[in-house]
Amino acid sequence: MKYLDEYRDPVLARRLLDELRQTATRPWRIMEVCGGQTHTLVRQGIDELLPAGMRMIHGPGCPVCVTPLETLDRAMAIAGRPGVILTSFGDMLRVPGTDTDLLSLRARGADVRVVYAPMDAVRLAADRPDREVVFLAVGFETTAPANAMAVLHAARLGLENFSMLVSHVLVPPAMTALLDDPDCEVQAFLAAGHVCAVMGWTEYEPIAARHKVPVVVTGFEPLDLLEGILMAVRQLEDGRAGVENQYVRAVRRSGNTYAQDAVRAVFRVTDRAWRGIGALPDSGLELGEQYRQFDAARRFDVGGLRPVEDAECIAGAILTGARLPTDCAAYGTRCTPRHPLGAPMVSSEGTCAAFHAAGRTPTRSTA
Repeated sequence: MKYLDEYRDPVLARRLLDELRQTATRPWRIMEVCGGQTHTLVRQGIDELLPAGMRMIHGPGCPVCVTPLETLDRAMAIAGRPGVILTSFGDMLRVPGTDTDLLSLRARGADVRVVYAPMDAVRLAADRPDREVVFLAVGFETTAPANAMAVLHAARLGLENFSMLVSHVLVPPAMTALLDDPDCEVQAFLAAGHVCAVMGWTEYEPIAARHKVPVVVTGFEPLDLLEGILMAVRQLEDGRAGVENQYVRAVRRSGNTYAQDAVRAVFRVTDRAWRGIGALPDSGLELGEQYRQFDAARRFDVGGLRPVEDAECIAGAILTGARLPTDCAAYGTRCTPRHPLGAPMVSSEGTCAAFHAAGRTPTRSTA
């Protein structure tokens, strides 16, 4: 397949690894922000091929994983209402809430449906005026434009039976919070290419300057990641700290201004709780006043929620890169993709799921 196999060329991968070994003189620690990048690194074994001592720190780049438990519990309370169709992406259905998950709720009779785009939920609402259709909207800046367009389209159609339960999170505040932690070990970042395709990279420039950390916008294929790591190491070795773009085929500095305009028209920045991490100021999006009629949290009063995290799950430490999945006593035994204790074992971008799929064990893991 053109432009895919080319980025998985083993000969070029070996050359990049050789150059990386020749360039690195210290055991640098680099965080990849995106869960999709984590899966490539672990699946291809790239994290185990790096120069001795160099370590990839897996960051909180899984939007499903950081969706607050309270939001999930609220979604399930809404889904249990008669006359409601709750829709979301497939990953969300198996994320454990306090007592159950959306898939189990569907098995008990709730009308919970998987959609492939938020516009599918809008069309469903237009086709079923007798039902309340709710879309559980999660994700980083990557999915925000599509969700914004769905709200704009629902407004144009005058739909009164469509709403969104919004749990959008933003990457730069999370990076800043990690760097502000006195125990932070991150010395450079690989920024998520798809987020930057929407937002560009101007938001990362103050972070790099203030904290003196290189940031490299990076794609998702093996050669993308190897080149991104090499670019970050070159900056570290040279004592530089700026933003560079490895993902030149998809990202430009200004991003997609049309998508940004749609997001600004529909959403506004707000404080947001991150599952396992806690509340971060100005780290999320919520519907603006003009579109509050589409806010499912306002439309459905579900009463007081009392979310309770699983006491054994160490998802918070995994999402911040402080611990590895293999550090968890439940990993691979009481917590598996089939029976997860926490969201990182469920999502296609979760670190625990990546380690489990790659067959990583406590004795073999070096990432």
